Amino acid sequence: MRILVKIGGAQLEEAGPRAALCKAIQKARAEGHELIVVHGGGNQIRQLGKALGIEDRYHEGLRITDARTAEVVLMVLGGQVNRTLVAALQNKGVQAVGICGADGGTFAARKLERPGVDLGFVGAIDTVRPQLVLSLLASGTVPVIATVAPGLHAQDGEPFFNLNADHAAGPLCKAFGCDAVLFLTDVPGVLDHNKQLLRKLTPADCERLARTGVATGGMLPKLDAALMALRDNPRALVKIAPAGEPDAVLRALRQNIGTAFVTAHEEPQEME
Repeated sequence: MRILVKIGGAQLEEAGPRAALCKAIQKARAEGHELIVVHGGGNQIRQLGKALGIEDRYHEGLRITDARTAEVVLMVLGGQVNRTLVAALQNKGVQAVGICGADGGTFAARKLERPGVDLGFVGAIDTVRPQLVLSLLASGTVPVIATVAPGLHAQDGEPFFNLNADHAAGPLCKAFGCDAVLFLTDVPGVLDHNKQLLRKLTPADCERLARTGVATGGMLPKLDAALMALRDNPRALVKIAPAGEPDAVLRALRQNIGTAFVTAHEEPQEME
């Protein structure tokens, strides 16, 4: 099974959670699964930006990224976070290679437009060339992808675009032919008004959760990202599931773990 695992920067900030995540990837690889890791790093970007005197500015959860901030994003995601994770995987015996969109021309970005605001160098997936990632998978290597990329027709020296890792997961899953996309996070899944785990959600269910105020705050962008991934990959298993356990990837493939997103209320395709 080919699995895209999206992880947030919160799972990578400290050695303990990072080690557990790497162990989970190692266990899934040992079971014969192919893994692609896509990561964020918002807190780490914020920390370096603050040290450099760069003000954080957001619009609807997206970091407004001027040229100077774009440099910080590239340094943090393509450098610090990516390389630290690759080293941690290697320490667990997992062959891993860190890449961003520029490597092998794997993906290019287009400017993300929002009415009434200029987000700067915030992008979305434009084109994908899967050859490098497929070659790495064929050699038994785990690609670790930082979601920063040049524009499709960028000139030498132009800033890279900052792509939201959650939003990039769906298009990358489709381009790489993945069977599953797992959003591993610090919550057990999507909860109802009684704080009970919802096992399956359709797009209509998600709209109702948002409209009634059951899903609020940081859960709303998680729902949006999962629905985008489902739209791009209707045959794939799409889940929000908990990180933190040393077998988190394999656990997320089970029916009783996390929240699966489905086009209609039928049993989602889940495999171990």
